[in-house]
Amino acid sequence: MIQITFLSNDNKVVTAPPNSNLLRVSLREKGGIPFKCGGGLCGTCKCRIEQGLEHTDTVKPKEHKHLSAEELAAGYRMACQTFVNGDIGVSWKVVETVSR
Repeated sequence: MIQITFLSNDNKVVTAPPNSNLLRVSLREKGGIPFKCGGGLCGTCKCRIEQGLEHTDTVKPKEHKHLSAEELAAGYRMACQTFVNGDIGVSWKVVETVSR
């Protein structure tokens, strides 16, 4: 099993089998990565692999449509397109909701 640490969710740590889709793990374990479409169309699940980028698979064509070369070099990925084969730490921009 591998460990995924959801840094933007109070460092929540979960385990998953190798070759797991990052967004699916987040949904199953309540990791908190934001999403809308889940299929690489909207870019909502943009996140940054802070630790263990080498444990992710190759960048997909859909990611090139939403992420710049600089973002990819800095470790940004789309969770719905990313498969994990080792321990990682992932963060994302937390959108604050305004209650009225």
